[in-house]
Amino acid sequence: MLLKADALSGHLQARQKSGTLAPIYVTAGDEPLLAIEAADAIRAAARALGYGEREVLHADARFDWSRLAQATTGLSLFSEKRIVELRLPGGKPGKAGAEALCKFVENPPQDLLALISLPRLDRDTRGSRWASALEHAAVWVDVERIDRQALPEWIGGRLARNSQRAARAALEFIADRVEGNLLAAHQEIGKLALLYPPGELSLEQVTDAVLNVARYDVYALAPALLAGDGARALRLLEGLRIEGEPLPLVLWVVAEELRTLLRAQDAVAGGKPFGIVARELRIWGPREKLMPKALRRLPAQTLAALLARCSDIDRLVKGLAAPLRDSDPWLELGDIAIACTAGGTR
Repeated sequence: MLLKADALSGHLQARQKSGTLAPIYVTAGDEPLLAIEAADAIRAAARALGYGEREVLHADARFDWSRLAQATTGLSLFSEKRIVELRLPGGKPGKAGAEALCKFVENPPQDLLALISLPRLDRDTRGSRWASALEHAAVWVDVERIDRQALPEWIGGRLARNSQRAARAALEFIADRVEGNLLAAHQEIGKLALLYPPGELSLEQVTDAVLNVARYDVYALAPALLAGDGARALRLLEGLRIEGEPLPLVLWVVAEELRTLLRAQDAVAGGKPFGIVARELRIWGPREKLMPKALRRLPAQTLAALLARCSDIDRLVKGLAAPLRDSDPWLELGDIAIACTAGGTR
């Protein structure tokens, strides 16, 4: 059974009323706050139904997978109902782990709740035998990232839990300051609840209380460029520069997205449906939704010119001359971001 994270609460309430939980729950995703909250909700529901003992297994590269069978088949000294948590941070159990997981889900013990925590799996891993077996046997909770566009609404919803609200400008301010970091957003929302009473928060109150706790992620550049969000792309570049992100990595991310766009543009121009092109170029998730907009905005000629400019930046990074280019490669990258999001070269 596949569930979105926001549907988990309703599922657990219905299960608690019936007096039983599913034998296996899986949380999968790369958003730490939401994954933690999903796991906490499952544990709380289990405790309310008498699951009194908990054992946690960390399955790293050296994990002995026989411990899973021992933990799930052993008798409890203190409680008839037990929770066994399996945390697989790498998302790849290996051959022994895959076999152990498949064997476990075939016949999970009674009076045992298994909670398995995974990162977001790539398409190939999600289609593997062990992951398919888990998805078939478990309640699989997909913990999706909150993208930048949806972040103000998410923040507004969290403020409402504290009986607080704020105008759109204040929500946008918080979103800008916690770029990509829901844990930081959660902390700032909690701080606002401590500082101010329930009701309307002014922009001045929010700006006075909220710190700049952004976590700039180099891989957030690609969605910003595809969406045509020049302001966000420039903000990300400046944050990455200040945080000391290696310039060659930032340049590679930008150039690789431009190459993918150019390949997609050529393939679509040749008559291939975008759905097929997306599969061939491994474009999925938010990028798959944003790519058609970028293809309409950026013709092949523009993309080729921007890639040539990336080559000049690479020369600057290596200390070589690049005629007609600024000596600061970060400024050049900013110009590429502006040109890419505006739909033209500069």
